[in-house]
Amino acid sequence: MANQLVENEGWLTLSQAASQLDVHPTTLRRWADNGEIPVMLTPGGHRRFAADDVTSFAHQRHGLRSVRGIGQLWADEALSQTRRELVAHRGESWLATFDDATREHNRLLGRQLMALTLQFIANEDDEQAILQEAHNIGLEYGSSARQSGLLLTEALKASIFFRDTMIETALHLPENVNVRPEANVRLLRRINALLNTVHLAVAEVYDAR
Repeated sequence: MANQLVENEGWLTLSQAASQLDVHPTTLRRWADNGEIPVMLTPGGHRRFAADDVTSFAHQRHGLRSVRGIGQLWADEALSQTRRELVAHRGESWLATFDDATREHNRLLGRQLMALTLQFIANEDDEQAILQEAHNIGLEYGSSARQSGLLLTEALKASIFFRDTMIETALHLPENVNVRPEANVRLLRRINALLNTVHLAVAEVYDAR
């Protein structure tokens, strides 16, 4: 019965559901294991998600994102700034080396990392789990960069570019919105801690070679 059920179009694999929610699969796995989204296990131990549950969960998350705290204010500005900076740096070797498919994959990782950073800013309960997911994203990016022929220095230039944009946006946030200094300091520390994890994971990929 379960085998027939998961073959229906109404069920999604872990990667399909994560793609629909625009999050990393490890994030969705954690949500499922914590009981935040319904999940079914196949006889082989694979997670399957009802398409209706994924759609409902996406609507719930959209509603939560509509409550604009300091993290969301920062994310909105950071995304806009990143797009502008990417246009200005499109001739850089760390960007030009990637083919279209790899650039699209890196954009997806960037969106996942942004969503993960927002989680890390807002939630201190699952700190280690979120940092582990950031580490996994760093490993994915590092593997992609190495397979594309980038040297470690070039791969780190790309991740540092992303980090600098995130930090600069946070530094200038009080100029644009009314943010308490202590709240902005916490924001900077949380962003820095998470992105440090990503940089170290990128270096780890090259060390493993």
